[in-house]
Amino acid sequence: QVQLVESGGGLVQAGGSLRLSCATSGSIFRVNAMGWYRQAPGKQRELVATIASGGSTNYADSVKGRFTISRDNAKNTVYLQMNSLKPEDTAVYYCRADILHSLLNIEYHYWGQGTQVTVSS
Repeated sequence: QVQLVESGGGLVQAGGSLRLSCATSGSIFRVNAMGWYRQAPGKQRELVATIASGGSTNYADSVKGRFTISRDNAKNTVYLQMNSLKPEDTAVYYCRADILHSLLNIEYHYWGQGTQVTVSS
């Protein structure tokens, strides 16, 4: 079993900042890519940012220059620093981890339960 526990969401005014964390635990041999996704009401879940095990990153155009993804491999934890927040950033934010349970190169995708981020204008 693998658990992803997110924290750090909340209510913030436009222009403010929040930092999300997602800690992964359980039966883990290795954590490959980790990432953050979000889903606003009435919309599909979309990618926000991803980070590979080696540290390379990828961002949605809408958050480039404002959000920074990072990870602590020793803690199997991924972070999302969100600055200059806008009302359109309001959504439930989900973390995802791509995990190997053994030397068998079979990757499993796990999701967190989601954390609400609300940005008021």
